[in-house]
Amino acid sequence: MKILSKLITFIALCCVCSTVQAQYTDVINSNRPGASQSAFSVGTKVLQFEVGPYMIKERRELYPKYEVSGYGVDFAAHYGFWKEALEFNIQGTFQKDTQTYLSVVDVEYDRANFKNLNIGAKYLVYDPHKNKDNKPNLYSYHANRGFKWSSLIPAVSVIAGVNYDTKDNPYTAPTVEGLSYRGGLITQNNFYGGWVFITNFIMDRIGSDQTDFHYILTLTHSFNPKWVIFGETQGIKSEFYADNLFRFGGGYLLNKNLQFDTALTFNTKNTPSVLGLNFGASYRLDRHKDKNNVDNGTSANDQEKRKSRFKNEDKRKKKKKSINFDQD
Repeated sequence: MKILSKLITFIALCCVCSTVQAQYTDVINSNRPGASQSAFSVGTKVLQFEVGPYMIKERRELYPKYEVSGYGVDFAAHYGFWKEALEFNIQGTFQKDTQTYLSVVDVEYDRANFKNLNIGAKYLVYDPHKNKDNKPNLYSYHANRGFKWSSLIPAVSVIAGVNYDTKDNPYTAPTVEGLSYRGGLITQNNFYGGWVFITNFIMDRIGSDQTDFHYILTLTHSFNPKWVIFGETQGIKSEFYADNLFRFGGGYLLNKNLQFDTALTFNTKNTPSVLGLNFGASYRLDRHKDKNNVDNGTSANDQEKRKSRFKNEDKRKKKKKSINFDQD
């Protein structure tokens, strides 16, 4: 409780004192289809919806043996308010399934409830792209194409929120009920070539009998402004449940405000084994007015423009061999 109150106070102070900008992007910046959150907010006056129905199967081989078969939906809504770096959100997962205990006589239980439901806020504490000049170096081809050590410095955000769990929820510990708290740290690195690396470290259900620790590591790659693929690993640790999940999938940008996606989730253990498949979409209502157009490197369109500039420089280099562009 004390840790969360300090985190909320820290976010409030950041909102008052910080001048971090550059959250908004020209195209939708969805967290889907992975489970991690981006370090950047959606931007002021942007309302973004994310939804993903899924199918799930589980099987436990050790005693007590059981199978789970069902479906559910992940959902989230994000709204940028007051400051570019600030976002409020509501997120959750609702699942309906049948759990069958395997014995001489199988016993089935129908279950339906929220696996998680929370409301919270996210604030960008540090943006390494703020006030940086991302224009290409006209005198050095290799300087533009080469690795930049500065890209190892991540954007950093903090999150804080409140969970709500209903009584007799089959997806939580028996004594968990009502309100609990959550807080965490998010980092994001945007590398050249459309690569993005995101980390999430989250303490969940703080103050309840089931305090969970989650870590998520996500790597995405955009081939062009339309297509993106990703892979991630998620670790979950608590006295009630522990697992290591893996996800792979991709997304397609239909237009600047609408994205479709799909992903496969699995683990490598049998207590229980997990296999899930989801399909989803993200849509935003964009009423943003950007006062300071600062490039934070998250726009797929901007990434493609940079690639085009580098290709044009390469062509000019071949045509004008008498000029040495490799000298710094």
